Amino acid sequence: MNEQKRLYKEAMQVLKDTSRTFYIPITFLKNDLKISVAAAYLAMRAIDEIEDHEQLSNDVKFNLLSATSELLKDTFNKEAYQALLAPYADQLPEVSLRLADWLTFCPEESRKIVQASTSEMAFGMAKWAKANWQVHTREDLDDYTYYVAGLVGTMLSELWAWGANVQTDRELAIGYGRGLQAVNILRNQHEDLDERGVNFVPDGWTREDLFVYAEENLAKADLYMKDINKRTILLFCRLPLALAHKTLKAMQEGREKMTRAEVEQTVEEVQAD
Repeated sequence: MNEQKRLYKEAMQVLKDTSRTFYIPITFLKNDLKISVAAAYLAMRAIDEIEDHEQLSNDVKFNLLSATSELLKDTFNKEAYQALLAPYADQLPEVSLRLADWLTFCPEESRKIVQASTSEMAFGMAKWAKANWQVHTREDLDDYTYYVAGLVGTMLSELWAWGANVQTDRELAIGYGRGLQAVNILRNQHEDLDERGVNFVPDGWTREDLFVYAEENLAKADLYMKDINKRTILLFCRLPLALAHKTLKAMQEGREKMTRAEVEQTVEEVQAD
């Protein structure tokens, strides 16, 4: 088995182990676009695990994420990254430790897109770690959700244009990412506050205001879908969006989340459409 085949097998397994929610839609994609999106997800998950780590201090997170952001701006230096993470290697998950592998796995033609977006995301995560993720205004919320999710949308749009000549609206792409993140914030609101002391809700906002924010951005996500005319990409985008809409509805009905049966039914419906 050559190096690329080995990396492909290991990357897809880590992807499956890390997030089945995204593993399934990524399998809808084809060839280099599938590999590029898989590599992008793993690269962004690598830095996300640093941002969310429960044992690392905010100062450590800021330093690690800032340095990683700089490393991603040029040809990625694996040795420098390993040295950066070495003091925390026993605390961090495989997906973070192997960032260099995910970039190697990524096709050379799309790697610049993935690295640039991941670099910008790491910069934003570092900034918010230093601020202890304290959101006070809608502008704060927009800034945070841009860095952790809106950037996923813009990166995917660049990959769609590169790999399939599918052109999409950048602002709607940001709305797509923000909408998914807003649903996550609603779902984890009490846990974030009780366990991490982190509050993503702007001052003076009620939970209902946050529902409105999520709905506004999911509406942009719905519009984003109208520009996509390639079935495999449409399938990829539909599943996370369908799950977000249904999760939001479940929470509005007073439930914490969708049932497993509802998730499985949604996957079947998206694939059959």
